[in-house]
Amino acid sequence: MHYIRTLLLGAILASVVFVMHARSAAAHQPYFEDDDWTANAPYTVQDPTVSTALYATLDSRQDVDYVTFTGQAGERVLLGLTIPEIEGQEAFAPTLALIGPGLPAIELPDKIAAAPDSGGIVLTPPPGPARSFFEPFSRTRYWERQEDRITLPVDGDYVVAVWHPDGAVGRYTLVVGDRELPGGDVAFPFKLRAFWTPVPEPMGNEPEIAPSAPQPGRSSRCIPRHSME
Repeated sequence: MHYIRTLLLGAILASVVFVMHARSAAAHQPYFEDDDWTANAPYTVQDPTVSTALYATLDSRQDVDYVTFTGQAGERVLLGLTIPEIEGQEAFAPTLALIGPGLPAIELPDKIAAAPDSGGIVLTPPPGPARSFFEPFSRTRYWERQEDRITLPVDGDYVVAVWHPDGAVGRYTLVVGDRELPGGDVAFPFKLRAFWTPVPEPMGNEPEIAPSAPQPGRSSRCIPRHSME
């Protein structure tokens, strides 16, 4: 999880330098969920080996965010979550899953969209109190959650799904990849200020949202993982 911390520091520093000097420094690539990342309109990571920090929000009890990428057999892809230290998020701990061809058979919640022939790996938060770290360039703090490096079994299209098993709402940062290259949203320092606010609790009962893709077979099993530290 220390590596996730390093990635976030680099992403923020790179964006500040980009804005100040009109060019990007060699570091990580931050992006924001400007529109909801749904199963029908997921965010696409162009290269899963390049370090990308995705700032996103679960804003309803049924919300599931989707990120896609095309990978090659043998690539080791870093996946991880950190949680901004925003008031009310002390216990916010989403689950993420990598879904795609060649992965172990998996059973997912009904609200998660997945192709019928997909397998997957679920990354759940590690037990115990989360560690906190301070990011000096934006003067913000994060709680560390789960991370893992997963070797892709075959060439193909993969999906990362992020949701909260109890329907809690909140903000998170999903990190994909660990190879440092310049890039990212040049408006990062300004968008971060708007992002760093509590998410309102949903009002009333929300309707169930059916997934847009068939679910894998229910006779399969789930492969949970925590942090590798």
